[in-house]
Amino acid sequence: MKSIRNFYIALPQQHRVVLSAVSLLLLLLLIIPSEKATASRQTEQSSFEVGKRYQLTVPKSSADTVTTESEETTAPLTAAETLNWQTATVKKGDSLAKIFKRLGFSPRTTYQVSQAKGNDSKLLKKLNVGDKLRIGKNQQGELASLEYPLSKTETLFVNLIEGKYQSSKETKTVEIRENIAHGVIKSNFWNAGIEAGLDDGQIINLANIFGWDIDFALDIRKGDAFHVVYENKYVDGEYIGTGKILAAEFVNQDEAFQAIRFTDGDYYSPDGKSMKKAFLRAPVNFKYISSNFKPKRFHPIQKRWKAHRGTDYRAKKGTPVVASGNGRVIKASYNRFNGNYVFIQHGNNIVTKYLHFTKRAVKSGQRVKQGQVIGYVGATGLAEAPHLHYEFLLNGVHRNPRTVKLPDAQPIAKKYRQAFAQIAEQRLTELAGSRLALNSLKQSDNQAL
Repeated sequence: MKSIRNFYIALPQQHRVVLSAVSLLLLLLLIIPSEKATASRQTEQSSFEVGKRYQLTVPKSSADTVTTESEETTAPLTAAETLNWQTATVKKGDSLAKIFKRLGFSPRTTYQVSQAKGNDSKLLKKLNVGDKLRIGKNQQGELASLEYPLSKTETLFVNLIEGKYQSSKETKTVEIRENIAHGVIKSNFWNAGIEAGLDDGQIINLANIFGWDIDFALDIRKGDAFHVVYENKYVDGEYIGTGKILAAEFVNQDEAFQAIRFTDGDYYSPDGKSMKKAFLRAPVNFKYISSNFKPKRFHPIQKRWKAHRGTDYRAKKGTPVVASGNGRVIKASYNRFNGNYVFIQHGNNIVTKYLHFTKRAVKSGQRVKQGQVIGYVGATGLAEAPHLHYEFLLNGVHRNPRTVKLPDAQPIAKKYRQAFAQIAEQRLTELAGSRLALNSLKQSDNQAL
């Protein structure tokens, strides 16, 4: 401290004055606080307490503010709020391009929609008259959404997503409920089916199931009865139609025939034999038989007696005729006697012949499946009226198509017999229940009389 004082005294007087003034100023700054600092300490002491947690508000950056504004102004709205929907009905001769043009869309839009990602948009190339397309426009007038019901269970969607069209299909779940129908023939089979609550398709399917054993044109008698277990289909609780026939019984002239549907889609008798025979009894839906198989018949056009080696089925012109069995077409031509005709070679040295078509639907050399359309009923050649002349030859010898013994189709495979037996037991129980219900109904009617 003494050395500092001696150093200070040794300084020139001018230096000592300046140093003293600076020292005094620094002392005053340390001793006397400013108003702002005092106020700040007072505020802190009055606003915050030791040991207590406080939440501070942190201001957003400019970048954060821009993002928030963008999200608020461009937040997506629901389709109902943003799209203007129109429904277009497909008219005769319509295409997707024509429909879009009517709605004010450009050919470019048609192309983009038809090329939509997902490959489902190709279904728009096959529009049917009466179909409806629901189309939504956005605020810019663009096609933003398209809905096309393909069936009662499937709908095609095409949506504009990020400037590109994408297609998809939505399939609704079909609920299956089993039902039972039974009926007694009073006038004819068709009316009995309608009265039992079956639709047209079910009546035809029922006849097809037993068509190898029963001639529904000639064998049906008053009092014959049938029982059917079948599917009804529902979507979202709404009935949309019938499904498969699961089991059926037909009592024809006191002889009962039963059929059970297996998982392969075919029908079998309860013991596993196929309901299908290798050939159909009649290859056409006909009104009546105009001429049976006869060794001697007076020909109405040639005016002479000769053998009639086939069966003539009278039917409306244009009625489809199907192949009675699998085989290969060995002739499909025309001559002045047969008119338009088709001959089919089957296995086991069997040939079937079909005459007087108005139009053939197959060519020589073509392989055909049982039930495939091969021509249409007509009156070409030596024919007075539209009908099908059908012949059945075994080893080159004509046989009566209506009475010839038909070979059975393959029975159910051995490895599936146990599974089939379980299904058959269940279905036979259901058919028995239908018989009891029908008998109860008959008893009630008799008591009422």
